[in-house]
Amino acid sequence: MKYTDQFEQEDNKMSFLDHLDALRGHLVRSAIAILVLGIVAFSFKSIVFDGIILGPKSIDFITYRLFCWLGEQYSLLKGLCVQEIPFVVINIDMTGQFMQHITISIIAGFVIAFPYIIWEFWRFVKPGLKAREIKAARGMIFYISVLFFAGVSFGYFLLAPLSILFLGSYQVSPEVLNQITLSSYIGTLTTLVLATGLIFELPVLAYFLAQIGFVTAAFLRSSRRIATVINLILAAIITPSDVGSMILMAIPLLLLYEISITVVARVEREKARKNE
Repeated sequence: MKYTDQFEQEDNKMSFLDHLDALRGHLVRSAIAILVLGIVAFSFKSIVFDGIILGPKSIDFITYRLFCWLGEQYSLLKGLCVQEIPFVVINIDMTGQFMQHITISIIAGFVIAFPYIIWEFWRFVKPGLKAREIKAARGMIFYISVLFFAGVSFGYFLLAPLSILFLGSYQVSPEVLNQITLSSYIGTLTTLVLATGLIFELPVLAYFLAQIGFVTAAFLRSSRRIATVINLILAAIITPSDVGSMILMAIPLLLLYEISITVVARVEREKARKNE
């Protein structure tokens, strides 16, 4: 039994193997999308690496220029202006640059294809939902994609530059020079960017948990103090050891938590109205 749009009919029943076969089809199409977009990214090596990946290593990066502009406008912030990036990126493995090129191409393919991947996942779960559940989830692909790209942008333009600048300039002694391997640099950058992109999905997660009655707005409000501590711990895990990056990560986490409370409260109001 093939998985097509006709499975949206309520009368259709699918066995476990049918579901598994359907899931495999969605995963294969998602993988093909990532592969195709990854090949495109692989072909534009100069743009991907010189313009994007190694961007936070250049003093001309937009975030550093913004800091310098703020320093010119406000004398108290003059110390924010970045004059140099005191480290170099090196490669010590024979296949290091080639493998990192492939890795970044796959990651770029995943990021660009993210809305399509979510759409494929939605096509998989939609036939098992009721009409009111489908209606409640309307526009969810858009919101999930927007939150993901907002998180990726936050991680790339704010969190990653500050973390890279701090870690790349930190020295235990002037006698020790910082020569960062390409794999270490890319690993730090991609971890921060992808982690923030996924964490920004917190309101969406809260929405679905509220739909199944797992969380309530009252519970989230009463758990603010615990949530604040958890957010700080999570921010410390995601970011490097500098306090500035941790605080910078904790602020949107707290904001997302408050947005989640609003989302859950709205779901509860809609449920109450339907029950009436």
